[in-house]
Amino acid sequence: MAISDDERAFFIALGQRIAAQRKAQGITQVELAETLGVSQQAMNSFEKGRRRVPVSLLPVIAQTLQTTLDALVAQDATPTPTAAPKKRGPQKKIRQQLEQIEALPPAKQRVITQLIDSVIAAHQ
Repeated sequence: MAISDDERAFFIALGQRIAAQRKAQGITQVELAETLGVSQQAMNSFEKGRRRVPVSLLPVIAQTLQTTLDALVAQDATPTPTAAPKKRGPQKKIRQQLEQIEALPPAKQRVITQLIDSVIAAHQ
């Protein structure tokens, strides 16, 4: 299906806004791609406007980049980041680890929960 010039311009601008917000959050293309379940090459194509961003990914992108859908798709929005870049730190790593733990079987999740509880109790 052919894409109109207006649609092409929209997806280029959308990609620029995604890239700007991603950089402002200190997230790499690879990290965002992993969160979305796509390849880094696909993420690069989305950001360059060479591929259409699937509608189903927009809420996940907005949540991951700590922004709103409106901010991502607004036609009058500028691609400049709205927040100062954040440094990478334990918070992001912990979030990633929690996602990995959620994918484990319940028995392994319980073991990890008990370990975390004991470490927290030891430091209170």
